[in-house]
Amino acid sequence: MTVDDAHNGGEAEPPAYPTPHHVVDHTAEPTDDPLAIRLEQLILGADRRYTPFQAARTAGVSMELASRFWRAMGFADIGQAKALTEADVLALRRLAGLVEAGLLSEPMAVQVARSTGQTTARLAEWQIDSFLEGLTEPPEPGMTRTEVTYPLVELLLPELEEFLIYVWRRQLAAATGRVVQAADDEEMVDRRLAVGFADLVGFTRLTRRLEEEELGELVEAFETTCADLVAAHGGRLIKTLGDEVLYAADDAGTAAEIALRLIETLSHDETMPALRVGIAFGTVTTRMGDVFGTTVNLASRLTSIAPKDTVLVDGALAEELTRTGDAPVSETQAAEEAARAEKEGEESPTYRFALQPMWQRPVRGLGVVEPWQLSRRPT
Repeated sequence: MTVDDAHNGGEAEPPAYPTPHHVVDHTAEPTDDPLAIRLEQLILGADRRYTPFQAARTAGVSMELASRFWRAMGFADIGQAKALTEADVLALRRLAGLVEAGLLSEPMAVQVARSTGQTTARLAEWQIDSFLEGLTEPPEPGMTRTEVTYPLVELLLPELEEFLIYVWRRQLAAATGRVVQAADDEEMVDRRLAVGFADLVGFTRLTRRLEEEELGELVEAFETTCADLVAAHGGRLIKTLGDEVLYAADDAGTAAEIALRLIETLSHDETMPALRVGIAFGTVTTRMGDVFGTTVNLASRLTSIAPKDTVLVDGALAEELTRTGDAPVSETQAAEEAARAEKEGEESPTYRFALQPMWQRPVRGLGVVEPWQLSRRPT
């Protein structure tokens, strides 16, 4: 069912976009492997001392609440194995302290744990799979991976930790800035944003032709290119879904510029399939870094009906572009303005984008919509 149907009890239909579920390997039951234990002690900076019950009691937290926090962070139930450290106790104490002080409600504290766990799990998995995996290849014949891994992690750990904190603070500053500029409290949760989906055409067929390594390289190149372009032009990458990316921008012009840049950049890469983009503008509910609502669903549907190497936008985004002077109401109006300016010896108005109305069509779950094709006006 759509994102909205899921909350409203409507009939089920395939989701506008899938929600990824990440399996976190590091949450498995504690191992007895000597190297794994040494690495764990190095990374956590402490020895195993507590069972879950002992950790909860030492932190002054009920076992029920401690379990909720641990599961929210993505950690598996480990029975009463003695596998927890002082750091686990301190984390419990901090979360519970925020609740006791009234700074966070208990459900909000669980959300903090869940969002942090999901985000850092992906980061840790990527670093191990794509980064440490290659670096820990034995540099000399006869050396084992075991002999290389420990000193490498020992060298990298403080640098990666400092970098993670730096990036998090930068992102937190940017997000806080957006919140304080909101017009009112309601706008902080339900905001008017431009939401765009970019989708590789024919990706399913491509997966049957390419080897796994080639497919992984293509997806990584696609995601990297999209992430760089979205960030460089003032948007925010919400999520990547292999052959599709979801991004948001505070204004219609920024979202439109990103969409056309994506098409222009990837069309010059012979290794990439064609791209199609759909953008919608309107009220969006934001939660845990994700976006939800009819506007998001509409952007997804527009992407699915867009021809290859084309950007389709909804009527609200087209109207916003004309309101801000980024696009003319019509080409006829633009020609009349240019002729009048030339006659009066004035500079002709300049527009960044052109909009062409397309045929109205029914869109599943959203009724009849009139898409507009977005293109760049020649300079």
